[in-house]
Amino acid sequence: MTIFTTPQPLKWGELDVPMLGLEKDWYGKPLHPPAAYSLVMDGRHLWFIAHHRRPARLHPQARPGMFQAGLWEYDVVELFIADPVSGRYFEFNLAPNGAWWSCEFSAPRVRAEKIDIPMPEVATFSDMDAEGSWLVAMCLPLDFLKARLDFGPGSRANVTMILESPDQRFITATDLGTGEPDYHQPQYFPEVIFTTLA
Repeated sequence: MTIFTTPQPLKWGELDVPMLGLEKDWYGKPLHPPAAYSLVMDGRHLWFIAHHRRPARLHPQARPGMFQAGLWEYDVVELFIADPVSGRYFEFNLAPNGAWWSCEFSAPRVRAEKIDIPMPEVATFSDMDAEGSWLVAMCLPLDFLKARLDFGPGSRANVTMILESPDQRFITATDLGTGEPDYHQPQYFPEVIFTTLA
């Protein structure tokens, strides 16, 4: 899983980063148009950025920048980051309008806490145009990721999406096997590869 790095602080509205395309859903059927994502790390934050040129169906309680459970029942992009040593991982959900949710797991689908505890100092940004195309970003504090997951070389990650609700299509950047869609498979997440932006 490629994470681009830059020494310059990133700023919403001035992002100029490579986007990686996602062209097929879980079952191998083409996406029209394709979706795209990027992971970029500056000195203080990990940025999770996603884009799609098709209208999104949002959770009815999703509000820009606000914490909201259940986003996965509608259109959403997701980032999973795992520590292969401890087996712990975080799931971050980001709605196309900037609503978000996070959860820490101690093992696949085993929540570290019974109640929702928002990850601190998360910022989100969104741009949705009249035709329905959207660009969204989540800014995660590196110090928290390092403290909770020992984030760095050796970490594992995956990006997933749920699009075209209510007839949901499931998309994953990493092959997670066959069967029904299941994103909670950290054993298949690839190691992160840090690549410097030119």
